[in-house]
Amino acid sequence: MMMKKLIKITGLIIMVLALAVAVLEMSSSYLVTKNIHEDAPVVTKLQIVIDAPIDSVWKVFADVNRWPQWQKEIPGSKINGPFKAGTSFDWKTHGLTIHSTFHTVESNAKVGWSGPAFGSFAIHNWYFIKQGNKTVVKVEESMEGWLVWLLSASFNL
Repeated sequence: MMMKKLIKITGLIIMVLALAVAVLEMSSSYLVTKNIHEDAPVVTKLQIVIDAPIDSVWKVFADVNRWPQWQKEIPGSKINGPFKAGTSFDWKTHGLTIHSTFHTVESNAKVGWSGPAFGSFAIHNWYFIKQGNKTVVKVEESMEGWLVWLLSASFNL
């Protein structure tokens, strides 16, 4: 008798949680902009200097289908058209499949995109700066959403 009651309570808890997640997903709306949201729960800004000319760096970056070859956090990526603003692509990272759309593609200068994933929305911007025969690559990202807010400490590593 006690086991049946425990199973019913567990089932009820799972249903309430599933309903809460569904309501959160359906009620979430995000401001789609070209700039990252500085007030988002997760904001990351990084930069690296690559000992290669900007044309070479750009060529590697622009080949979205080959991102997994140099981005260990991305086991899969597929562009759904030409590498230009307005084109979407699908990629995987940290167990999530994300559908993003390029908002900016400026050859040898800047790439930006945004897209939702379960409980989250991200904006990514990459900048390519010629520095002699080297290339400075800057990336900035904002992530927001109910899941990001809930797990922000995990995202801010």
